[in-house]
Amino acid sequence: MQHLDVTIDDNSGFCFGVVYAIQMAEDILNEQDYLYCLGDIVHNDVEVERLQQRGLRIINYEQMRQLKNDTVLIRAHGEPPETYQTALQNNLTLVDASCPVVLKLQNRIKTSYDKSDKIYIYGKHGHAEVMGLLGQTNNQAIVFENMEELLQHELPAKITLYSQTTKSTDSFYAIKNKLEGKGYEVSANDTICRQVSNRDKELRKFAAKFDKIVFVSGTKSSNGKVLYQVCKDTNPATFFVSKVEQLQPEWFSAGETVGICGATSTPMWLMEQVRDALLQYEL
Repeated sequence: MQHLDVTIDDNSGFCFGVVYAIQMAEDILNEQDYLYCLGDIVHNDVEVERLQQRGLRIINYEQMRQLKNDTVLIRAHGEPPETYQTALQNNLTLVDASCPVVLKLQNRIKTSYDKSDKIYIYGKHGHAEVMGLLGQTNNQAIVFENMEELLQHELPAKITLYSQTTKSTDSFYAIKNKLEGKGYEVSANDTICRQVSNRDKELRKFAAKFDKIVFVSGTKSSNGKVLYQVCKDTNPATFFVSKVEQLQPEWFSAGETVGICGATSTPMWLMEQVRDALLQYEL
């Protein structure tokens, strides 16, 4: 019987913004029985379930509007101004774990909006971070997911371009260059988080080293979907799992090398669980 040779990617796992938010939640839950969190603290169901067992209570905007005199955690994605107004009206204490990179972007967009710039945001419709960015513009900025969608709008001669912090830098600059090639004047504001955007390059190198890749991510993570595809394009023998139970022994053969990696919302403990399960296989 032979076992698998299994390696976890050192660069995978939570980005610092998520680490910060979860640490804040755990610190508070060490001192009190429960803590409200506006939306999933991270787009990973098993990590959310772990924290819920410790007392984290996930609420939506409607539920927050019903709360009075309590404490609510703002997750790393950031929030629009209305959330802070609701907190003031309801005497809520906000524990603000907004990522510093996101807060910097919010401030820059607000400054552009105050100058009456025509703002276009490269990002995912309905994403929590994007909703926070739109809020800085009274929801007047235009959000687009690709060049084709952008060109459906009647564009002004001068465009102020921003991006969701987790988008690809290559895609952002490709959009800028295409717009300039069409004669538009583009003020491009690159506020993309390098810890996240550089992962696609790092993952390509990692995925190429192994016979098989197991990519671990929650199904709600947009970052996870993108990075899984990066791995799959590099190494077609890439398998997606959200939890250990989804692993299948028939994916592997004796003596193969297996790389484990994940999204910015994937906890290291979950990747370690996957590794430990794979090491038990006798093939």
